[in-house]
Amino acid sequence: MTSNPENRPPANSENRPPATILLGDDHALVRRGLRLILDNEPDLTVVAEAGDGAEAVEQAKVHQPDIAILDIAMPRLTGLQAAREISRISPPTRVLILTMYDNEQYVIEALQAGAVGYVLKSVADRDLVEACRSAMRNEPFLYPGAVSTLIRRLLDRTRNNRSAKIITEREEEILKLVAEGYSSKQIAEMLVISVKTVERHRANLLQKLGLRDRLDLTRYAIRAGLIEP
Repeated sequence: MTSNPENRPPANSENRPPATILLGDDHALVRRGLRLILDNEPDLTVVAEAGDGAEAVEQAKVHQPDIAILDIAMPRLTGLQAAREISRISPPTRVLILTMYDNEQYVIEALQAGAVGYVLKSVADRDLVEACRSAMRNEPFLYPGAVSTLIRRLLDRTRNNRSAKIITEREEEILKLVAEGYSSKQIAEMLVISVKTVERHRANLLQKLGLRDRLDLTRYAIRAGLIEP
């Protein structure tokens, strides 16, 4: 996955403009540190930043960056939700998930959401630049150990014939926003749907998940990694 061990840009990189990058992370200090790493490379340049997942989607619409680097845990939309939307509205944009979570489920969900790489924050200073260059070569990038984990998980899933995810992507969006404390009216305005539709999705979530109320939905969202405790 890291076929450029010396971590140098390709020999002909001086003949191409730098790859444009969108940074999405809800911590300004993290974004500042990542920007210092990336802007120090001649073949990479940060053109936009976002403090939450919804803003990352909007910035992707405006800038159409070559690469979007998204933290997995952000307000309003998670990095995974934003990745799905960015992959839809800007197919040429390669998405990298940057996270503190060394979690096999997140790796699988990131790839399913359209990401081409998964980088751990703990080694971002070592891996992030090479992950960006791998993305520009249309090559996947996974941190060491993730490949074997991924293969093992997929084999287990095949053997066990596990069922598909029981809630839809729209229901997941609404679950996250409900858990973050937004009202049905606010959610309807954010997602450009009716309040009645929000309430129907919320009722479906309670029924599907066997839950009783907003508090139960919030606890479920925390367990599912949609929001931070």
